[in-house]
Amino acid sequence: MKQATPLISLPELADRAERVAPFIVMDVMNQAAAIERRGGSVVHMEVGQPSAPTPASIRAAASRALEHGRIGYTQALGTDSLRERIARHYQDAYGVTVPAERVVVTTGSSGGFILAFIACFQPGARVAITAPGYPAYRNILIALGLEPVAIEVGPETRYALTPELIAKAHAERPLAGVLTMSPANPTGVVMAPDAIAAVAAECRRLGLWYISDEIYHGLTYEAPATTALSADPDTIIVNSFSKYYCMTGWRVGWLIVPERMVRTIERLQQNFSISVPYLSQVAGEAAFDATEECEAIKAGYAQNRAFLLKALPEIGLGDFLPVDGAFYIYLDIGRYSNDSMAFCRDVIENAGVAITPGLDFDEGRGARTVRLSFAGSLGECEEAVKRMGAWLKRR
Repeated sequence: MKQATPLISLPELADRAERVAPFIVMDVMNQAAAIERRGGSVVHMEVGQPSAPTPASIRAAASRALEHGRIGYTQALGTDSLRERIARHYQDAYGVTVPAERVVVTTGSSGGFILAFIACFQPGARVAITAPGYPAYRNILIALGLEPVAIEVGPETRYALTPELIAKAHAERPLAGVLTMSPANPTGVVMAPDAIAAVAAECRRLGLWYISDEIYHGLTYEAPATTALSADPDTIIVNSFSKYYCMTGWRVGWLIVPERMVRTIERLQQNFSISVPYLSQVAGEAAFDATEECEAIKAGYAQNRAFLLKALPEIGLGDFLPVDGAFYIYLDIGRYSNDSMAFCRDVIENAGVAITPGLDFDEGRGARTVRLSFAGSLGECEEAVKRMGAWLKRR
C-alpha cells in the first residue's frame, strides 16, 4: 500500500514584518484609481506629494549629466560636491556651520531613517514619536525590531512633544531616543525655536538620541522653521529634496550626523545600496539653485491654504489644527462620524474627493480625524470643497 506523501512545512514570515501595518493612504489611492478606471472623477487630496513637476532647471541638470553616458556608482556617503552644497545650505539658510564630512546623502528621507535607526538603537530599544504622527516612523521601527512609543500630543502643547512628556515616558520605561518633525505631518504644526531647544536639552540630560525630521523645511507660511542643529550640534537631522523641491520620485535626501557616527553610516550604506543614484544626486545639487521656481510653487500652496482656511468652516469642517507649514490640514470630523475609514470611503465614492483617514496617523484617536493635502491646484481645492459641501448637506 502506497503511503501518503507528508505535507511540506513552509517557513513562516518574520513576526516583525507581519506586524507592519499598511500605509492606509496607499489604499485610498488604489480606491481612487479604481473609480477613475470606471470613468469616475476624483479630486486627489490624499497624497502628501507636490502636484507640480520638478523645476525645469533641476531636470535640465540631470539631462545634461545623462548625455555624458556613464551613470555609475558614487561614494557611499554621496558625491563630494553634493555633500559640500548641503553643508553650505545650513550656513546660508540657518547660520549653522556643518562640516561636509558629517553629511550623508540617502535614498530619500526613508533611507535616512533606516540608516539612523540601525546605527543608533540596539534591538528592542524604545523610541518616542508623536501621535498623531507620520505612520512610517512606527512601521520602520517595528520592522527593525524596535519599539515605537507613541506619545499623545494635543492643543495644550500645540501638538508637539515637550520635555515633560519625554521625561514621563522615560520614567515609565527607559527610552533610547526621541523623534520629532517640524513642520509636521499630518498636523502642519511648526515647533517654535524654544520648544525645539527644550526637547534637545531634555534628550541631552537623559542621554537619549534626538532625531529631527525636517523634510518640510521651506514650506512655512508665518515664520521660517528652525533646524534642531541650532539647539544641539549632535542632533541627527533627516531631510529630503522631495517636498519643497518637488522631487519625490528622485528618491534623494540627506542626514546630518555626529562625526563619531559617520563611518558606521558609511559601512551600512555600502552594504545596503552601495550609493544613491548618481542622476538624483546631480539633480539634488541643482535644486539649491532653483529657489525662484520653488518659491513660485510654494506661493500656490499658500493660496490654497488661505482658501481652505476660509472655505472649510463654511461647509461645516472648521475644527482643524494650526496650519503653520507643510501642505496639510488635519480635521476633526467627530460631529459627523467616529469612523474615519468609513467617512473617507463614503466621501470618495459619493463626492469624488480622496482624503486620508486619521487612523493612518493616530491609532488611538484617529477614528475621528482626517487629513487633507492642499499640494494640488487652487481649482482642485475649490472643486473639492464644492463636492464635499454638497455631500455633507445630503448626509
